[in-house]
Amino acid sequence: MRECKRFLTAGTAPVISRMGEIHHASVHFSGRVQGVGFRYAALQVAREFEVAGFVENLPDGRVLVEVEGAPAEVEKYILAVEERMHGYIRRKEQAARTRTPQFTGFVIR
Repeated sequence: MRECKRFLTAGTAPVISRMGEIHHASVHFSGRVQGVGFRYAALQVAREFEVAGFVENLPDGRVLVEVEGAPAEVEKYILAVEERMHGYIRRKEQAARTRTPQFTGFVIR
């Protein structure tokens, strides 16, 4: 399972389907989410889960999180970010799908 090794962050790798696909979510957070340590918190939370992706500030004031992994890990990660930053988030827009893996590790952009 050479593909799985690309996604190791701690423990075991996310489950990749036979077709080489993985669960992916794009999440836009709005509110007071820039200049409050949101990206750093998202990175720290990612270290607690078997996920890969990135977090970045957008020019319109929102923060984008692109994350992939096993469906349960992705959802738990997103919930953990919401819990950690609950006082700053006013709105969350989320879209999910299955696709081929595109990320290695989790980074701040």
